[in-house]
Amino acid sequence: MKDTLMDANFPRTADQRVYHLGLRPGEVANRIVTVGSPSRARAIAAFLDKDPEPFVLSSERGFLTITGRYKNVPISIISIGMGSPNMDFFIREVRECLSGDMSIVRLGSCGGLVDVPVGTVVVPKASVAVSRNVDFDFLDPENCDEPPYRISKPVPADPTLHLEVQKALEAAKPAASNTVILAGTVNASADSFYSSQGRHTSFPDHNEDLVDKLQLSTPELATLEMETFHLYHLAACWSGRRVAAKAGEPPLTTGPVQPIISVPPALSVPASSPRLASSDTVVRAAAAQMVFASRTSQDFITPDQVTELERWTGLGVLNALINLEIPADRLHPEKTSVWETLSTSGQ
Repeated sequence: MKDTLMDANFPRTADQRVYHLGLRPGEVANRIVTVGSPSRARAIAAFLDKDPEPFVLSSERGFLTITGRYKNVPISIISIGMGSPNMDFFIREVRECLSGDMSIVRLGSCGGLVDVPVGTVVVPKASVAVSRNVDFDFLDPENCDEPPYRISKPVPADPTLHLEVQKALEAAKPAASNTVILAGTVNASADSFYSSQGRHTSFPDHNEDLVDKLQLSTPELATLEMETFHLYHLAACWSGRRVAAKAGEPPLTTGPVQPIISVPPALSVPASSPRLASSDTVVRAAAAQMVFASRTSQDFITPDQVTELERWTGLGVLNALINLEIPADRLHPEKTSVWETLSTSGQ
């Protein structure tokens, strides 16, 4: 079944569901763990409280949201897939569904650029973007003065949340584990798994020396992946300003299939929704990265290692988020939310 979307500038359904994630206000909490794969989201969600039963929503566009409580604190776990476009969908659409502050930790995989074993956990203090330069002539490079790849300036993580993630991971690491937790490094986020990460395929990518140049230009560089920079960038750019949607935009008549919701919410949503975030709200972002592939040794992590690593790092990032204080007046209202309990509803 298709839903009519009401605004071409920021598409929503009549009951205020956003276009790609399928969420509406009251279905996503202020504290969020974001991951790439649905299986990782479900593994972390196993730590959520049983009451209230976690709310689960799968959108047609491939996003999975699980919202509940962890140690009685409302929290969401959202699987977004890969790359900066999906990170962009996630941050912008959640921001429009949520009043108050946002605190986001990405728990994802990465490639290691320093001499550490696979299974190392890295907590990057900053990230740079690596992008393929489409103005470079990949077919006739000798007659082109453009570089094939561009490297941005670094953008920092939120220092408070970064420290909470580091401390919580150290506390969550099993006593018998010899896993290295590497903090205070810099990450690089590429716009491709292949060309702009220096991997070689049959395409003429001209990236033979890209990793070397990246390491020379970026002090303390340790990891390479595809999402963290955009998370840090949008969090740093957030100013709280909102521009009202233009009146008279023609509605779209096609839209995503209605999301699959395993726990139907009892929400009362108005036909139109004001901007939820006030000008003084903040977006905090940090990341924890699991080294799945070593670019120095060419080793790759085993499935058993992944299962064990995801278990305790997932627990660690949940604890980091609940340890970060958000004032009560900067939280989304619990009334009619999917995390509302009998005690908070006053019944």
